[in-house]
Amino acid sequence: MTEPTPPAPPFRDPSLPLAKRVDDLLSRLTLEEKTAFLHQFAPAVERLGVAAFRTGQEALHGVAWMGPATVFPQAVGLGATWNPDLVRRVGEAVSQEARAMRARDERVGLNVWAPVVNLLRHPLWGRNEEGYSEDPKLTSAIATAYTRGLRGGHPVYWRTAPVLKHWLAHNNETNRDTTSSSVRPRVLHEYDLRAFRETVEAGAVAGVMPAYNLVNGRPNHVSPYLREHLRTWTDEELLVCSDAGAPSNLVDSEHYFATHEEATAAALRAGVDSFTDHGTDSSTIVGRVRRALERGLLTEADVDAAVRRQLSVRFRLGEFDAHDDPGAFDTPEHRALAQEAAEQAVVLLKNDRLLPLAPGATRLAVVGLLADECKLDWYSGTLIRRSTPLEGLRERFGAGHVEFAEGVDRILLKTRAGTFLQVPAAEDAPEEVRGAEGALDPALLAGRTDLPPLTTGAAGTELALADWGEGVLTLRAPDGRYLSVAEDGRLRASADQPGGWVVQETFRLEPHGDGHLLRHTGTGRHVTVAADGVRVAAPDEGDPEVFELVVVERGEEAVARAAARADVVVVVAGNDPHINGRETEDRTTLRLPGHQERLLRAARAANPDTVLALVSSYPYAVDHADLPALLWTAHGGQAAGAALARVLAGDVSPAGRLPQTWYADDADLPGLLDYDVIGGRQTYLYFEGTPLFPFGHGLSYASFAYGGLAARVGETAVHVSFTVTNTGDVTADEVAQLYVRALDPSVPRPRRELVGHRRLTLAPGETAEADFEVPLSAFAFWDVAHGRWRVEPGPYALLAGASSEDVRLRTTVTLDGEPAAPRPVLRRGLAAADFDEQSGVEIVDRTKEAGDAVTPAAGRTGELVFRRCDFGAGVAEVTVTVAGEGTVEVLLDDGPVLAALTPGAPASGPYDYTTLGAPAAARGVHDVRLRLRGPLRLAHVGFSG
Repeated sequence: MTEPTPPAPPFRDPSLPLAKRVDDLLSRLTLEEKTAFLHQFAPAVERLGVAAFRTGQEALHGVAWMGPATVFPQAVGLGATWNPDLVRRVGEAVSQEARAMRARDERVGLNVWAPVVNLLRHPLWGRNEEGYSEDPKLTSAIATAYTRGLRGGHPVYWRTAPVLKHWLAHNNETNRDTTSSSVRPRVLHEYDLRAFRETVEAGAVAGVMPAYNLVNGRPNHVSPYLREHLRTWTDEELLVCSDAGAPSNLVDSEHYFATHEEATAAALRAGVDSFTDHGTDSSTIVGRVRRALERGLLTEADVDAAVRRQLSVRFRLGEFDAHDDPGAFDTPEHRALAQEAAEQAVVLLKNDRLLPLAPGATRLAVVGLLADECKLDWYSGTLIRRSTPLEGLRERFGAGHVEFAEGVDRILLKTRAGTFLQVPAAEDAPEEVRGAEGALDPALLAGRTDLPPLTTGAAGTELALADWGEGVLTLRAPDGRYLSVAEDGRLRASADQPGGWVVQETFRLEPHGDGHLLRHTGTGRHVTVAADGVRVAAPDEGDPEVFELVVVERGEEAVARAAARADVVVVVAGNDPHINGRETEDRTTLRLPGHQERLLRAARAANPDTVLALVSSYPYAVDHADLPALLWTAHGGQAAGAALARVLAGDVSPAGRLPQTWYADDADLPGLLDYDVIGGRQTYLYFEGTPLFPFGHGLSYASFAYGGLAARVGETAVHVSFTVTNTGDVTADEVAQLYVRALDPSVPRPRRELVGHRRLTLAPGETAEADFEVPLSAFAFWDVAHGRWRVEPGPYALLAGASSEDVRLRTTVTLDGEPAAPRPVLRRGLAAADFDEQSGVEIVDRTKEAGDAVTPAAGRTGELVFRRCDFGAGVAEVTVTVAGEGTVEVLLDDGPVLAALTPGAPASGPYDYTTLGAPAAARGVHDVRLRLRGPLRLAHVGFSG
């Protein structure tokens, strides 16, 4: 007799509510099994039929690091489209490819770590390419669209589970794991939290990843904001995945905790659910959790909370059901979408009637270091196909109409012995790196040791030298292979492109006597010539080789010749995403590298009809006074070249818009670590200077007229509408933008703030209406005096137009709102971080768990201002809660010192607070000024009768 099949456990029953299924599976796991789930690589539980699971699959603009995939434009390029519908379709394609790739490779994960919603506050941030915009409204609109695409359209099951990066206030790579972003409450609520909040509230987010940095003195991986803010925005369980290595940083680099057990327990209690640390080896993290449990730093309930959130994501992905989603990979639709996205991302910055060009009747010179490149970045997938600007233009204009000059310097490197650096010919490469027809495999990777190393000889190899700025250069052999250094220290021509976490294809030429030393940047060591080949010198080795730099041809000479023969010159300039501005490395300047500026000048001098096409991950400050045309696009993925060619030819009218301010000079920039966008007057919201190009800027081959602006104030929103008419003679897109400005604010408010936009496709003569429902909450600001959002009564300007500075229509609405009230200091006192103005201070952690305090920057002197404090009928005493050494001086308005309070004995630690009191008579409403002297922490000021 056959034994009856036991019934499936409740967690396998798709008819049950999700919460019941999660609870059932959780109840069946042992504490040891649950603890093992806390590492990124969660093991299988075979007795329950639960498979292994990995959190984390990079998918910023396509599936990354898992081999060939469709590569879409960089995130900043997707932001430049200002087109949520397009970005949603890109997200759908990426999620389909993730599913299809997982079907053949289980290493491909479905918990995708994308998108990045860090705001592009500072254009020198090395990871500028990863974000969408400096504006929280635009960022959230694009991020919401991408997450909806990644989630997929199934009513129950998610195709992938997107995790937002990087929580919170993260815009610097310089010392990123030890620097603290000082974020005042208004900036926190109105700026940094907002992009995360609106995206989470839209309902397609599975979780977030904390950033490496600290905020207000506390590491993001133990941030109370995860509990106080993030998890209050949705009823869904949100998964918090640590950034790689960040849990260990809490002790190793940040020294925030004394032991890893304390740190791991604090992160888990704060809300981190999955620890990405020590690669695939989970034993270290699991051991820390177990010891924390043994020492009473954690309870099983803490572990359960984290595992429950993990399981919730896995159930939504359909892991425990018979849900089948085969996905789709490299389809014609995905290829077409990649080109559409690249076309929509192109921004026409300037055009003095030179563009569009006439195919068939125009002889082009296409020049520049990026003219024949299709660059990838750290978070790109592997290209299945590619299109460079040169290839795209030759296809569109005809190969016979396009001349190419890369503009690299052609050099020989001569040794002291009179020989020259020599690259072995491609035919000397081993058979396994050759294609079927004997051609060198274009997918050669740096790090190969089976290729012959460089040698020296009487006949040298002519190398292509490209200087990418800051003295960082690449050297390339005639067959296109980049010189690279492998682990054995030898130089080989082995790389298809510069790349890798530590780039091994970059060098510096350092003047030395009558020659140059060649330093390899990846190892920091100089190049030497040895009997067994050319290699980098060992740390204890003697004098390195001194090379004579023999210039065969300057790049600008080749550019000038090509430019002089052409009708129009297209200079393609920009950055290599792996060099001088990337993850781990911030930029130092907005200027183009000197090498590329020389090429641009040479082209312009030889031919006044010169177009500059910037292909870059970030803005530049370029002198365009004598340039008739200027375009920008982010690195556009596999279809970048074809897209640029179609825009230049007029097949597509450009309609990309700048997602961030382009500043005219480095002097316009705030400090990289100044996160106070209000006090520092940063981004288009507050910047009072003249930008090179403003936020939202972008030109078209058509012209557009705006009219009929109407606004009506309702109970919950302001309804705004206006018309846009294509008055040109070509079909084109226009991005209609709506901004708001408080006309009579009681506190500093944005000069103008984006509240809506529409990308409209209009035929010649066609008119469309743009309608917006602007919620009244969009007019609010964070009232630090009362700790909440408030809409201020009074007039507000509504500004409609083509950019933040190109305003075509305006009207005014008057809102009732809530009148300002003085600070109720008798009831609430003054939280030190709730200041209206400050100078010379930074916000720090009040305790390791929660709260803020304020301290003078560098322990010197700082001042806080609190406006309109109501003392009622009068007070007689002031108290301060402080830690550390120094003095707090209390002043009213611009008067003398009312009270000075100094701790008696030095505190035993930064969190050892004491409360001091002193007589202080005040009544009525006054501004309060607090002067802080010395390395103290001020948490709170109180007043009493």
